[in-house]
Amino acid sequence: MAASDGASDGASDEADDVAGDVAGDVAGAHGYLHRKDDHLKRLRRIEGQARGLQRMVEQEEYCIDILTQVSAMTKALQSVALGLLEEHLGHCVVQAAATGGPEAEEKVKEASAAIARLVRS
Repeated sequence: MAASDGASDGASDEADDVAGDVAGDVAGAHGYLHRKDDHLKRLRRIEGQARGLQRMVEQEEYCIDILTQVSAMTKALQSVALGLLEEHLGHCVVQAAATGGPEAEEKVKEASAAIARLVRS
C-alpha cells in the first residue's frame, strides 16, 4: 500500500490503496498477503486441534466429545476458507474485472467453483 503523508483526504488514501493493490497484482501478489500472519496463526491453531483430536482417539475418549471437537475444527477451517474467499473476490476478481477480457472471465469461474466446493463441504 502507498504511504500517506497524513495531510491527504480519505479519497486520496483509497486511490493510493487501489494503486498499491494494482502494483501488487503486477508483481504477482495475492489478495490475502496483507493478512498472511493472521491466516498462518489460525492454521497453526487448527493444526493443534488436529493433534488434540489424535490424542483423544489414542486415549479412547468418548466419541461424542471427539465429534464435538471435529465440528469445532471444521468451523475453524470454514472460517479460514471464507476469509480467503472474501479476499480473493475483493482483490483478485475485482482487479481482473477492472482489466476485463478472458482473465476476468476466468477469475469469476474460479471464484464460482471455489464457492461451489465450499457449499458442498
